[in-house]
Amino acid sequence: MSLSLPTSASEAFRASDILLLDSRQPDFQSRLIDRLAFDAAQDESIQSRVRSIIADVRARGDAALLEYTARFDGLSHGAASALEVSAAELQAAFGSLEPAPRQALQAAADRIRRFHEAQVQASWAITDSHGSVLGQRVSALDRVGIYVPGGKAAYPSSVLMNALPAKVAGVSEVVMVVPTPQGERNPLVLAAAYLAGADRVFTVGGAQAVAALAYGTATIPPVDKIVGPGNAYVAEAKRQVFGRVGIDMIAGPSEILVISDGKTPADWIAMDLFSQAEHDEMAQSILLTPDGSHIAAVCEAIDRLLPSMPRREVIAASLRQRGVFVLVQSLEEACEIASSIAPEHLEVSTDNPEHWAEQIRHAGAIFMGRYASESLGDYCAGPNHVLPTMRTARFSSPLGVYDFQKRTSLINISAEAAQVLGPVAAELAWGENLPAHARAAELRLTEIPPARR
Repeated sequence: MSLSLPTSASEAFRASDILLLDSRQPDFQSRLIDRLAFDAAQDESIQSRVRSIIADVRARGDAALLEYTARFDGLSHGAASALEVSAAELQAAFGSLEPAPRQALQAAADRIRRFHEAQVQASWAITDSHGSVLGQRVSALDRVGIYVPGGKAAYPSSVLMNALPAKVAGVSEVVMVVPTPQGERNPLVLAAAYLAGADRVFTVGGAQAVAALAYGTATIPPVDKIVGPGNAYVAEAKRQVFGRVGIDMIAGPSEILVISDGKTPADWIAMDLFSQAEHDEMAQSILLTPDGSHIAAVCEAIDRLLPSMPRREVIAASLRQRGVFVLVQSLEEACEIASSIAPEHLEVSTDNPEHWAEQIRHAGAIFMGRYASESLGDYCAGPNHVLPTMRTARFSSPLGVYDFQKRTSLINISAEAAQVLGPVAAELAWGENLPAHARAAELRLTEIPPARR
């Protein structure tokens, strides 16, 4: 989302414009809550437009996709088959990369794959004292859809983070959609799709792509779950098709919270705050430290480094609108405040970071130590970068293999167990006034009791 800021916005901005709070202030909690507030409600016009697009795709299928692609992406295709990128083109894109990006992409894919292989859940079963076998079967989803943003920006990292755990989970078919305005097919994105094992790739985006994945067209097959980031229209489309298909989450703006003991170089802290602020004007960057002089040093670093940043206007707007520095009384208090905020990314930039990380109850990802910059997690550390935002880390988790697996309960009751469990089930069923439930259990008893009235 762009605020159409003037080119002089970053020059007018100073780090002193960032909200500074002291945890000792009587109104500290209320002012912090105000700063954290973000209205995730979608505009009614967006809801209505998305609803119309979904209905159109459901009704007209490929014809609607072709019209929306021509209208929004400037691409006219004679047939919907032209929307699909061939496997040969994906492989060629990977082969065409220069050695440095190809090796970086491969290294990131290898690390992400290895991490997610450790997440695979296995089926299990137990046998009780009556000989019944009870268990859980874990199986992969049949087909998933991955939305990858396109246009001016390219996100090969999003391809890897969404597709690799799906393939590790054993998903039979991964269908990727990515808009290609004016026909611009980013080779890094296509190469990432090849490396991650995407089975089919279609050059379509927006709410129409989400609708196609949810309901299917003659060309794009319907999926069981849709994951991946997108703009407001994509997010709203995912919200509206939920129930027909599963979704990963409705993500809000990017967030970073840094707990610093004051010993980490101020330039490092400033750049880490920039790394999220540069995403968009509503991204949030927070610093908690017990060292007032450290805050001053970080402010000096921000003023010195910001002019050199290509996305300085976006960073300036983000820090001015949603940034906050908090002077805390101790690292213990910093951990307590951080847990209440439940940020997407949390850096513990201190001595003995493991000790302080153990005190954090809620966060999407915790980066421990002065060398663990959040950007490493975005690209190549291994854990998934699709993380809960807007305080949802209190009850949700990063995207992982488990999001592409489902669990089925297995119940094999022996004749002996039926004699023990039947009366229990029947008694409860009669209490709920569900006689068929009760009689179904009682009919399997050696001595069948008379039916209750």
